Amino acid sequence: MFNVFLIYVSLAGSVLAQSAAPPTPTTLSPPGQPSSSNKPIGEFEIIGDSLVSAQQMFLGTQDKVFILDKVENNKAQINGHPAWASEYALGANTARTMDAITNTFCAGGTVLGNGTWINIGGNSAVTYGGANAADSSGNGPYDDPDGGKSTLVPCDDGSCDWVEVRTMTTRRWYPTIGGCNNGGYVNDAWQDNPTYEFYPSTGSPITSPFLSDNLPINLYPLTFLLPSGRLLMQANRATIMLDPKSHKEYQLDDMPSAVRAYPASAGSIMLPLTPANNWTATVLFCGGSDNDDWSQDWNIAAFAASKSCVRITPDVSKSYTKDDNMLEGRSMANLIALPDGRVFCVNGASSGTAGYGNTSWAIGMSYADNPVLTPAIYDPTKPAGSRWSRDGLNSSTVPRMYHSSALLLPDGSIIIAGSNPNSDLNIGPKIKYPTEYRVERFYPSYYNTRRPQPKGLISALGYGGPSFDIQLDKDDLFGDAHNAANATVVVIRTGFSTHAMNMGARFVQLDSTYTAYGANNTATLHVSQMPPNPAILAPGPALIFVVVNGVPSYWEAGCGGDWGFAGVEGEGWGGSGWGLG
Repeated sequence: MFNVFLIYVSLAGSVLAQSAAPPTPTTLSPPGQPSSSNKPIGEFEIIGDSLVSAQQMFLGTQDKVFILDKVENNKAQINGHPAWASEYALGANTARTMDAITNTFCAGGTVLGNGTWINIGGNSAVTYGGANAADSSGNGPYDDPDGGKSTLVPCDDGSCDWVEVRTMTTRRWYPTIGGCNNGGYVNDAWQDNPTYEFYPSTGSPITSPFLSDNLPINLYPLTFLLPSGRLLMQANRATIMLDPKSHKEYQLDDMPSAVRAYPASAGSIMLPLTPANNWTATVLFCGGSDNDDWSQDWNIAAFAASKSCVRITPDVSKSYTKDDNMLEGRSMANLIALPDGRVFCVNGASSGTAGYGNTSWAIGMSYADNPVLTPAIYDPTKPAGSRWSRDGLNSSTVPRMYHSSALLLPDGSIIIAGSNPNSDLNIGPKIKYPTEYRVERFYPSYYNTRRPQPKGLISALGYGGPSFDIQLDKDDLFGDAHNAANATVVVIRTGFSTHAMNMGARFVQLDSTYTAYGANNTATLHVSQMPPNPAILAPGPALIFVVVNGVPSYWEAGCGGDWGFAGVEGEGWGGSGWGLG
């Protein structure tokens, strides 16, 4: 059965769908054990071919990862033209092509409250070599209509393709919010689109002074929904909080040590929201580039990436604090929340930035060089000075730089795919980093360990709904009832992975108490549902794990099941659009 669930709630604003009453959650079958106990712990395993390069990637069901590329001359075909989208089946390690319709190059994405994933914006129609097509309707060799004003929605029944559902009011390329009209290495005033709008539409776009003031580094601004309901936004060296209802911007301190937003492309992640920190958001930024010259007349690819890390708790303080440096400088690193509360760092380069071009100093076309092949783990619970480690971690053989992605999977492993710092499929004679189709999985230290098999997990959660009990037996507690004291129930949204971001990703620990039974070394966890605040975790699908002694429960892909969903009563039932670019 799927361990993904839907939280259905009505937020202020447009309601996407209506339902007469919230459905009743069902009880999930207990999770299982890894079918193989000989996975290469701490190592990467090449598992398949994605057919298209994973510039964008998200977990759509327990078994299916959806992948989007930029439009290019991939060998895989669909409907008489090269494919730039695919669906990857985790259980079978096979992929099928999908028809994405419009050009999804450098689009954004997220999931709605009803479980529907959307892809927003993109590039104009192109032809060979990434050159703009004369016909924006896409009647060229790639059949790729302009994606800049598009929103695309997939289904997940194993046979569907993407459908174009709506046109935005303005063109957007590189949007979380904002974006630009025509793209490029960095933005400029003549094509800047310093606005945001809502999906479904609530009216005309709203101008953001923050975006206007931070040219040329205001593309893909790093954006996080905070428990206060405000948005933390970071671009260039500036940081604000935005109130999406009043549209007021609140100035925070400037970003220290490095530029973090695209194309500097630092890794960023919201650290776990837990009962211990009262579900208060702290955001970590690591790497990027300590550079303020964004011209292309110097050797960007040779410029060392930053190793600095900083964190901010914006609902509490407007100031950043320095954190432990990474073990080496990185741009384009993905930071992935693990169920045990640690952060897995993978991909990236130790010099240069995101982007590509035909400049004389480029590495082929890449604006980065020296890929970092060895991952690292950050532990936010460790004392300062000891938070980063790569003990027991081995290196990949596959460079993953510009246009790479990574996601946590239901079994607790990480899928890594993509990389293509070129304008089309392996353009030019100097290509050092070609288009990458190989898919890898990384297996953390807990992978082969016997996993907890709790009974009583439910398929859907509500905000402030009734508590529920989870039963842990002797094996779940590793033979000792005292281990109930460190057992946690965590909810993780893995997000929409693109450009060193996992848009919408979140880790929330549910509040719980326990009753332990020493006579037979079993225990009952008494678990509260989500805190009554949808800004802590917006409605939509997520993964749920029970973690004992740092070992998470195991959900195997490809075992069927249905989506569960439940609701919290508000102004009606349904998912609501929420502050998208």
